[in-house]
Amino acid sequence: MAKEQFKTSIGGQALIEGIMMRGPEKDAIVVRGKDGLDVQVKPRRIRPKNSMLSWPLIRGTVNFFDSQVIGVKALMHSADLSPEEIEEENPSKFDLWLEKKLGEKKFQSFIIGIAVALGLLMSVALFFLLPMVIGSLFSGIIANMLLQNLIEGVVRIVIFVSYMLLVSRMKDMKRVFAYHGAEHKCIRCYEAGLPLTVENVRVQTRLHPRCGTSFLFVIMVLSILIFSVASSLLLTLFPGLAEMRADARLLYNLIMIGFKLLLLPVVVSVTYEINRWAGRHDNRLTRILTWPGMWFQNFTTNEPDDSMIEVGITALEAVLPEQKGADLW
Repeated sequence: MAKEQFKTSIGGQALIEGIMMRGPEKDAIVVRGKDGLDVQVKPRRIRPKNSMLSWPLIRGTVNFFDSQVIGVKALMHSADLSPEEIEEENPSKFDLWLEKKLGEKKFQSFIIGIAVALGLLMSVALFFLLPMVIGSLFSGIIANMLLQNLIEGVVRIVIFVSYMLLVSRMKDMKRVFAYHGAEHKCIRCYEAGLPLTVENVRVQTRLHPRCGTSFLFVIMVLSILIFSVASSLLLTLFPGLAEMRADARLLYNLIMIGFKLLLLPVVVSVTYEINRWAGRHDNRLTRILTWPGMWFQNFTTNEPDDSMIEVGITALEAVLPEQKGADLW
């Protein structure tokens, strides 16, 4: 693997038989369909620099939700172009009525909104709410807030890693994870200053420190510290809560679970800022901070074949800025 010459802000997402790349000016979706490569390039909507949505500790949550919406749209587009023969089901009467009332464009936006909401709700329930409920079972026997949140965090990480391991064994997901590896390899090749050829991309590592999937893993880890500090501060400010631990433990647990759920945007925002800072520097500290996410990519990326690399190269070249260096991280 060639040495990194610079860090780019260009990032991507694996799709069904394709890759989405997001550059500073354009987004590109490249899918290998029945008739070859389908390339869709759209200009990005750039926020003004003085926008409140671009402020630190706000932009993290905003960008996270924005990426979820765009990611679902890209996945739906790639599914429509999938070369596999899938028997299409006739739309229900409710779907036809809703599309007639809303119009095709608003109907699609409605479906995407439902998909994003359900995806987020499932993720919060499985990776946060369930571990919180399990952790609350120890509130009556463990007084140390750090230890209780550590148990909760370990449960959360075990559930998350187990889930990804099970998903990685699915036949269709193995190909998606291979496209994920192709995306990383292409960006690695570009950051090494090498020509974007299949031969140059093939020898690159499939692990990348600024990966979105590893960002989710770091959220799981960082939540342990943030929940511990915030919970301890809450008990200090409201000492009556500590008394409820023995007298009204169920109510106490519900309050603490609700408090932690409200803290999730804070966890996302802090993680984003740490990831942003670590992505701009390369030293011992940043390598320690990014190591968990890099390790986790061994499960969420596979080695791609040359056809997948070609898709990644096409997508990356489509979003390169006209002015050299405009994409520097």
